Amino acid sequence: MKKLNHWIVLSVGSALATVAIAKLPVAVLTDEQKAKAEETKAKAAEAAKKAAADEQRYQDRVADRYYKEMKAAGKSVPPPQYVPPPVTPVAAAQPSSAESHGQKQAAVPKTQNTAAPASAKPEPKNTPTPAPAKKA
Repeated sequence: MKKLNHWIVLSVGSALATVAIAKLPVAVLTDEQKAKAEETKAKAAEAAKKAAADEQRYQDRVADRYYKEMKAAGKSVPPPQYVPPPVTPVAAAQPSSAESHGQKQAAVPKTQNTAAPASAKPEPKNTPTPAPAKKA
C-alpha cells in the first residue's frame, strides 16, 4: 500500500508541475537579444562550414594515404571516383512578415477594382429563346 501511495503522489506532483510550467509567460526578446541571437547563428553556420571543410580535407588525406600504401604493397586498387560536392542552392527570397505568419498577400493592390478588369469585354448573351407552348 505504501508503494501505491508513492506512485499516486508522484503522478499528482508531475501533473501539477506540468500545469505550472505550461502557464509560464513566453519570453519576449529585445532588439539587442535578437541581434545577439543572429550573430550566434551566423557564427554557428561559419563553424559548421569550417568543420565540413576540415572533414573533407581529412578524408582526402586518408584516401591519399590508402592509395600510396596499396601501391607500395603492389596491390591493384581501382582509381578513385570523384564525387562533386553538392551545389548549394541560391537563397530564396525571404517571405514577408505576413506570409511567414500564414497570411496570403493580395495579388493586386487593394486600390484597384478587381471585380471587373478594364480589358475584359462583356460576353454576348446567347440565351436560347423558349419555344412557344403547344395548345392541346
